[in-house]
Amino acid sequence: MGGVRELAASFVVPGPSGVAVRDRLEHLTPLDEEVLRAVGAHQGALASRDLKTRCAQGLDHSAESWAARKRELTSVSSSRIAGAITKATHAQWALARRCQAAHIRSLEAGIKTLRHRLSLPVGQKGTKRAAGGYRSRREWFQKSRRLTALEARHTAAVADWQAGRVRVVRGGKHLLTTRHHLAEAGLTEDEWLQRWEAERWFLAADGESGKRFGNETIRVTPDGPVSIKLPAPLAHLANAPQGRYILTGAVGFAHRGVEWADRVEANRAVAYRIHYDTERGRWYLTASWQRPTMPTVSLEAARAKGVIGVDTNADHFAAYRLDKHGNPVGEPHRFGYDLSGTTTHRDAQLRHALTRLLHWATQSGVAAIAIEDLDFTAEKTREKDGRRRKFRQLISGIPTGKLKARLVSMAAEHGLAIIAVDPAYTSMWGGQHWHKPLATPRRRMSRHDAAGIAVGRRALGHPVRRRTAPPPHDRSDRAGHRTVQAQPGARGREGTRPPAADHAPGGVSPNGTRKRQPSASNTVRDVRSDQEWVQDPFLLTE
Repeated sequence: MGGVRELAASFVVPGPSGVAVRDRLEHLTPLDEEVLRAVGAHQGALASRDLKTRCAQGLDHSAESWAARKRELTSVSSSRIAGAITKATHAQWALARRCQAAHIRSLEAGIKTLRHRLSLPVGQKGTKRAAGGYRSRREWFQKSRRLTALEARHTAAVADWQAGRVRVVRGGKHLLTTRHHLAEAGLTEDEWLQRWEAERWFLAADGESGKRFGNETIRVTPDGPVSIKLPAPLAHLANAPQGRYILTGAVGFAHRGVEWADRVEANRAVAYRIHYDTERGRWYLTASWQRPTMPTVSLEAARAKGVIGVDTNADHFAAYRLDKHGNPVGEPHRFGYDLSGTTTHRDAQLRHALTRLLHWATQSGVAAIAIEDLDFTAEKTREKDGRRRKFRQLISGIPTGKLKARLVSMAAEHGLAIIAVDPAYTSMWGGQHWHKPLATPRRRMSRHDAAGIAVGRRALGHPVRRRTAPPPHDRSDRAGHRTVQAQPGARGREGTRPPAADHAPGGVSPNGTRKRQPSASNTVRDVRSDQEWVQDPFLLTE
């Protein structure tokens, strides 16, 4: 066990800090849509200009430069719109920096793997923990060239990081590159242009507590009407006092509508974003607000009623219920999903699987769900499993980030806590210690189901290994050894207890046949010899 790394402690994941709901803007007139397009295009151009300025500043950003940018935007829009644009710019720049750091870490992992494999003799086999040498001299040569290319990329990325240079595309890099592959994407040039313009629009406003209905720029009344504060160059399009435009359509949030109405009527901050779906030709309005900070449930309270251990896989969740002592209860459950197809389809599949998991957890009466704290940053490098393309695609396809965020937000609505555990060795140890003992002719166990048990036991604070039952009372040690903790070096400590026939005296084999003739007994015998009691002489010797 010298190679086993130290496991991180389990912890309760903090609950969601915000809420977002969306509804469709219906019954809009052509004039309404024209105004929305004009406002979105105007503010989108301002956002693009501000982002360009922020990227040019790099690490030289300061509060004074931020104030100067905001004053420049205020003159062509409003102070609130300028604040929303600069805030979105800073968030986008920070996201680009985080992605840049992740890219550097990925390059470093690939370079480390390439150097290791290139240092080994050609044809040397690898192990489970380390890759071996390359199969041929030709492959070795190709990988040496790739190492040079990765080192050049790493040098350029580090230079950009140190200089504070980021590369950001408003509208998305993926959509930008789709322009060169319209036939493969099934789009015409006009359709792509419409989607590109819609993604670059800026129709959003941050909420303000104390202001009327919680937002001065995009105002939604409890009855549903929506009004927009127009920027200064578009004030001539207003159809209401104070440069506002009231849309014909109305909204009514079916989900969390009561909670939203309570905030609006109390003039508490609510942020809004208007988005146009080019595929459906519909306008949507998204409302979001912060939730009050709730104290996180303690780990002891989350463990009080047992947990449900979940093993995350590429196409399903393998879940098993455990009581507070770490014992599996009932049968394993699987919640499948299909992550192929469009983003909308994948999101719906994942949401449906999580909904079924949460409903089962609520019915089981547990207070927490245990899940692995997955992060495949190092495992996603191409150099670690170069020839195993399907495995690399499998690892990359698991939505670790979205899964954790969605599970935490959905579990909070059901009153369930989420316990994150270290994912190391859960599949290996679960299959080793729980797969065979729980498999019966009527229960089909898989390694994923056993891994779910390992995850649950680790969340409860128990070791993954099973403990053998205590010896019976009539053994030679009598009541001396009465603990379920077998010694670490005891052979067979993880195995199932053999049938009673294995312990039968007289050399009886498990199949019931004797291997040898019965020998003389070593117990006291009742032997009559001239009406006297005679003791077995074997008991008198030492």
